[in-house]
Amino acid sequence: MSTPPFIPADHLGAVNRALTTTTRGGEELRMLVVERSYDADPDEVWDALTTKERIPRWLMPVTGDFEVGGRYQLEGNAGGEILACDRPKLLSITWDYGDMRSWVDATLTAAGGRTLLRLEHSAPVPPEQWKEFGPSAVGIGWEQMLLGLALHLAAPDAEKIDPMSPDVLPAMIEHTQGSAAAWVEADIAFGTFPEQARAAGERCVAAYTAFPE
Repeated sequence: MSTPPFIPADHLGAVNRALTTTTRGGEELRMLVVERSYDADPDEVWDALTTKERIPRWLMPVTGDFEVGGRYQLEGNAGGEILACDRPKLLSITWDYGDMRSWVDATLTAAGGRTLLRLEHSAPVPPEQWKEFGPSAVGIGWEQMLLGLALHLAAPDAEKIDPMSPDVLPAMIEHTQGSAAAWVEADIAFGTFPEQARAAGERCVAAYTAFPE
C-alpha cells in the first residue's frame, strides 16, 4: 500500500508557528514553537512518536534505549538523551547535532476528538548564525517531520513517501518554499528586520533544494 499524494497548502495551513526566547542554566535561548493537530487520539499519536518500530515509517531509522535517561540516535541526523517521558502527554529530549546541544519538548493535548501536538525547540543560536539562516533552518525540517507524521497517521500501513521520487519532489519543493515563507513572517513578527528575514529564508530554501545531480 502506498501513501496517497499530499497537497502542500493543506499541510502548511495546518501548522501554527511562533518564535520566542527562554533561559536554561542562566543562558538565553531562542525557542521555535510549532503546533499541529492530528485526527487521532493522544495514545495513537504518542505511539507513533515513541515506538522504535513505527518511527522509521514516517521519519528515519532510530536506535537507542527508549527510557528516561537512555539515549537515542536518528540515522544520519540528531541524537540525544531522553529527559522525560509522561505517556501520552510529554516527551522531553536533548537534540544533539554535531557539537551543538539543544532541547525539544513535545506536548500532546486532547482537543475535540483530535490531538494537538506542540513542539518547542530551544537552542543557543549565535547572532551571526541567526542572521544568515533565521528560523527556517530548523523550522522547515520540523514541518517536514510533522508532514511525515500526518501522512503516517492517516494511513499507518502505507509505505513512507520518497521525497526524491519524481511524482513527490515538486510537492516537497512547494512545501519547503511555503514553510520558509511562513517562518520569514514569524521572524519578522519576532522583531527581525524584514530584509534580513527574507534573505535568510531564501538562503534556507536554496540549501534545502540543492539536490545532487
